[in-house]
Amino acid sequence: MGNRLEGKVAVVTGASKGIGAEIARHFAAEGARVVVNHSNSAEKAEAVVNDINAHGGQAIAVKADVRNREQVQELFRKATDAFGPPDILVNNAGIYSFVPLKDVNEQHYRDLFDTNVLGILNTTQEAVKSFGDRGGNVINISSVVAHTPAVGGVVYSATKAAVETISRGLALELGGKVRVNVIAPGMVETEGLETLNPDQTMKDYVLSRSAIKRLGRPEDIAKAAVYLASDDSSWVTGETHMVAGGARL
Repeated sequence: MGNRLEGKVAVVTGASKGIGAEIARHFAAEGARVVVNHSNSAEKAEAVVNDINAHGGQAIAVKADVRNREQVQELFRKATDAFGPPDILVNNAGIYSFVPLKDVNEQHYRDLFDTNVLGILNTTQEAVKSFGDRGGNVINISSVVAHTPAVGGVVYSATKAAVETISRGLALELGGKVRVNVIAPGMVETEGLETLNPDQTMKDYVLSRSAIKRLGRPEDIAKAAVYLASDDSSWVTGETHMVAGGARL
């Protein structure tokens, strides 16, 4: 592809599959050395690493649960030992669960908020330490449902709205030395889509609301991430970038 990220070290959480894996591949193709994080998918993470290395890139896989502060600290230690201090963090790790209000309970709430919200706070704290005086770049993955909540997904939608508010706040707090931006994807064709939408009704609805009549692909999100991670976006921070084919659900 190019060399827009030449010399950079990137940590991509939840990168063993789907959007995270494609971001890792695109970053490596642009010259970054990439840490492929996973929480419990060692085989898939190693497959991503092997693919990157086979195409002339540099990558390692590191297991860490973003909810756990000590594991996150170890993730950044291993990243630094392998490639030097990270310059870029992509917070892609997240979970989703859709249930009606009557089935929302404390466990459902905590599962989603601990991963989707506490997780990005844990990783961003460590990333900022690693960036030091050099500064750096944080990209958080949200969703269009942060803006138009999905039926049965009030808690999930709330976590993504929180991600966007946190990102805006951190962009201001970190004063431009660390740029913090958000990508809010629409429906993307990933391994989890069939589980989420086995009867295709959600897919059909999304397509009916889209300007570009196709679902997203992981590479659509990865290309936006490369832009935000590179100097092409050097005057962009605190922004949410909707990458959703024009869909407003």
